Amino acid sequence: LVTDVAPGYDHITAAIGGAIAATYGASFLCYVTPAEHLRLPNVDDVKEGIIASKIAAHAADLAKGNPEAWAWDYAMSDARRELDWEKQFSLAIDGGEKARRYRAESTPEREDTCTMCGKMCAVRNMNKILRGEDVDIMD
Repeated sequence: LVTDVAPGYDHITAAIGGAIAATYGASFLCYVTPAEHLRLPNVDDVKEGIIASKIAAHAADLAKGNPEAWAWDYAMSDARRELDWEKQFSLAIDGGEKARRYRAESTPEREDTCTMCGKMCAVRNMNKILRGEDVDIMD
């Protein structure tokens, strides 16, 4: 672990350490659950731990210049820029399960915005500017 000050978040600290180790050549990452040393993990804990480990491995692949990892990231960047929610879900490391659930729990008033920012969405507004449209956050 990179640090040991985060009980309940050990999967995150382990993923950070795992990404660093894999960047320097480790070829096997152990997953750690958020329940580490607190209780026996349940199915959700195991899933969170595995996903954190997969993110760590992907980060290491990026750091090592793996072209497939970079292509995946570029595809996700394009989907985010285009506010293409379905494409983002399909490219997500967990198949979009969590992202789809979060988006469904807080539906935006307009489909061309993110739920958090609404009309103030920087991505939406930059896309409008790049298309030569006026941006009026009051409309």
